[in-house]
Amino acid sequence: MRGYERDMREPVTVNRANRHRGEVEGIIDGERRILCLTLGALAELETAFGADSLTDLATRFAGGRLKSADLTRILACGLRGGGNRVADTDVAEMAVEGGVAGAAKLVGELLAVTFGAEPDAQDLRSREGGSSP
Repeated sequence: MRGYERDMREPVTVNRANRHRGEVEGIIDGERRILCLTLGALAELETAFGADSLTDLATRFAGGRLKSADLTRILACGLRGGGNRVADTDVAEMAVEGGVAGAAKLVGELLAVTFGAEPDAQDLRSREGGSSP
């Protein structure tokens, strides 16, 4: 069998998340969905959280103390930014793979790729007062 014939019969996954564009993917309501905090989504979050700037918004999220309503709002904005037509109320009723912990992890990934806040091991050691290798 030639390579292209084999490839034609294998499932083709399109629109996979591109972390360089600030996208992540998650399984929500049994479907793989792309989430992205576009400028419009970030503006919506600034308004919702009463933030005066992106820096204020990032600082709020960096505290790691998010309520379930915050998770819902961030997921909804990310889903809309990823091209999904959903309202916050729709997202509140959706099941995220992994439950609440899965939703928190997905939001964490989304915020990390958006704000470039993925800490490396040395950053974690310095915050904990440890030494670097």
